Amino acid sequence: MTKQKVVVVVGAGPAGLMAAEVINAAGYQVQVFDAKPSACRKFLLAGVGGMNITHSEPYDEFIKRYYEKLQWLDKAISAFDARALRHWIKGLGIDTFVGSSGRVFPSDMKAAPLLRNWLKRLRESGVTFNMNHRLIDIKGELLSFRHAGDSVSVHADAVVLAMGGASWPKLGSDGAWQSMLSAANVQIQPLQSANCGFYSQWSDHLQKNHAGSPVKNIAFRFKTLAGEDIYRKGECIVSEDGMEGSLVYAFSKHLRDAINHHGAAHLQLDLLPDLSEQQIVKKLQLKQGKDSFSKYLKRCLGISGVKAALLYERCSKDQLQDAQSLAESIKKLPITFNKVKSIEQAISSAGGVCESSVDGYFMLTQLPGVFCAGEMLDWEAPTGGYLLTACFATGRLAGMGVCEYLSLNSPAGISL
Repeated sequence: MTKQKVVVVVGAGPAGLMAAEVINAAGYQVQVFDAKPSACRKFLLAGVGGMNITHSEPYDEFIKRYYEKLQWLDKAISAFDARALRHWIKGLGIDTFVGSSGRVFPSDMKAAPLLRNWLKRLRESGVTFNMNHRLIDIKGELLSFRHAGDSVSVHADAVVLAMGGASWPKLGSDGAWQSMLSAANVQIQPLQSANCGFYSQWSDHLQKNHAGSPVKNIAFRFKTLAGEDIYRKGECIVSEDGMEGSLVYAFSKHLRDAINHHGAAHLQLDLLPDLSEQQIVKKLQLKQGKDSFSKYLKRCLGISGVKAALLYERCSKDQLQDAQSLAESIKKLPITFNKVKSIEQAISSAGGVCESSVDGYFMLTQLPGVFCAGEMLDWEAPTGGYLLTACFATGRLAGMGVCEYLSLNSPAGISL
């Protein structure tokens, strides 16, 4: 009687669990190992403010959110796109809906019920979970884990590594796997912050009076290193030492690349994106009367609070006194970022296992039988459901790769 082949999945996040589901459905024994006491900790954290699972925009626009890696990820994501992901979630007994921004959410906006149903289905189908096991080494067909102070060795016929990038290390993704794979001559792009905040230099007044203030109904304009002019509306938060929030995250790749290349990133902040420069000038022609300038600005344009503070921060007195110059400043307020916030503070990370180091199913060419998935791979995407979609999709494709590998290779153990 042929012994059932064993596949070890390291990492109980969305990518690892999706790989486990695919491999288990093909009839192989799947053992999931994770360094933390429970599964999908980062996934659950992402769902605290409303679980944005994917995005409903047309696929040709959707795939562009993966920047220069779109062609590499297309095979995985086109086979498990937003529609397929929503259908899969429906199979877990969870309905989804499309929000006003096009983002897709579970009907109750929560991550926990989805995860609970998924884990139940995996366990009932025979997938076993080994928590509090930290991978410390891979040699031959042996994987070594640290558990309860001891070293535990596990044999595998194939392996899926889905240990995340390096953001939110307290939740399990600490990037410690880089040294192991580098030692095996796997090419790795250094991990960097993605979907993150940036440092700027504010005056004491701005720090003291407006740190933590949301800046709503604004737009950023930025020219990328490739020369592309990007303009997008949204909102952000002025922090004590810079800016963060959804609009900043949407530009984070381009801002980070500019800082890496030039030492600083310069963007233009549009404080009134719904008005043209000419419309602003016309409104400023109203007489100031006995109002202070700040009251006049609020009466004419509705600019006050943190928006006014940013305007005062970046404009000279002459610019404020001339209607044309003031209007131009309101539409093109210069903001400079000089440093990226640490990867520990980032929502996600860029970098990881290079495309040149894996085959079409994300199997490491230097380690046949070992596959990678999720944020371990060298890609990034903005928030909005794109991160999770790619994690699910790459996990699924890696799982399919394992099945093909095992069907074509009869030896009992993988050769690393």
